[in-house]
Amino acid sequence: MDEHRKEYYEVRDFYIEWLNQLDIKLAKVDPDYSPTTGKQAINRINNNLLFHPNKPVYKDHFGAGLDKEKGKGDFYIHIGINESFVAGGLYKPKKEMLDSIRAAIDYNGEKFKKILNKKSFKNTFGELMEDEKLKTSPKAYSKDHEHIDLLRNKSFAVMHSLTHKEIVNDDFQEQLIEIYKEMLPFRNYLNNAVTV
Repeated sequence: MDEHRKEYYEVRDFYIEWLNQLDIKLAKVDPDYSPTTGKQAINRINNNLLFHPNKPVYKDHFGAGLDKEKGKGDFYIHIGINESFVAGGLYKPKKEMLDSIRAAIDYNGEKFKKILNKKSFKNTFGELMEDEKLKTSPKAYSKDHEHIDLLRNKSFAVMHSLTHKEIVNDDFQEQLIEIYKEMLPFRNYLNNAVTV
């Protein structure tokens, strides 16, 4: 890092300004958007070695979360050397949040399934991100519950992979805005579940 610090800051500063521009555009398409500056959005370059001692000291990607609001899921952009993607939702939420999501599914799981099964949504994100699931039903829910397939999830997040060609295209921000709009009903459902 010491040898390339100047280059890193140049790329980071460019990305922060790029995020500032995207932030303004997203605020125009979503009336409930929480403005998030590039500096607020961008993740630190250092890995947390306390929890991940086997990881390298520095990450090989830039990560940023836009539409940040405490207690809600953000719109995450990951631009890396080996992998780039957009993701959103709630990945491994705390127990209280997970309980709230399950209660929302119990109350109106059909609405959530309609969002997940919409053709354009499936074409953009496929299925929910793979994560550990409960082997049985959660407490207070029957194993015969009509939405048991969703209730067993411990994460509720989706992802869309990005190619290098897409990232360097002039219309990359516009593509991200379309992905944001496609993801919005999904994120709104989850955010409403954990805040209502």
